[in-house]
Amino acid sequence: MSERPRLILASASPRRLELLAQVGIRPDATLPADIDETPLPRELARACALRLAATKAEALPGDDAVVLAADTIVAVGRRILGKPADAAEAQAFLRLLSGRRHRVTTGVAVRAGGRTRLRAVETAVRFKQLDAREIAAYLASGEWQGKAGGYAIQGRAGALIPWIGGSYSNVVGLPLTETLNLLGAAGIHPEPAA
Repeated sequence: MSERPRLILASASPRRLELLAQVGIRPDATLPADIDETPLPRELARACALRLAATKAEALPGDDAVVLAADTIVAVGRRILGKPADAAEAQAFLRLLSGRRHRVTTGVAVRAGGRTRLRAVETAVRFKQLDAREIAAYLASGEWQGKAGGYAIQGRAGALIPWIGGSYSNVVGLPLTETLNLLGAAGIHPEPAA
């Protein structure tokens, strides 16, 4: 049996590491790609997520390794909600999301053998109608910091979301089924359970 290729995760996200570990994938290294994540003018969420994931995968050195990169985008209609700069922006995002459906799109890129394979996964998410107290409590938790759209479904925001249509792990930050398919094509498979 041949040796497994080296796997590099192009992310500093602890959530992505946890999701991978949950399915038996342990990267050999984590090297966040330092790229400009600003959406292009009039760029749609799917195109943006795919472009950023591919750019991250291609930005890292190591042609002999398999590189896994991802980017998660939250969008309401055509408006992309990035990571809020401060509590005021997070509050504005939560008010916008309140009582509405939005889309979470993750672009996944796997670079191996000089080729980059891409996949985008979209999940519909609906927030309940939020009152001022709920928004204030969520902001006080600090959980919004560093999160696309200003929330984390795997944390306190889970109590604010009565419905999703699609992949839960996608909303957390890495669609596992699609990621495992891409990694498998590159020779990376889950480790057997101990």
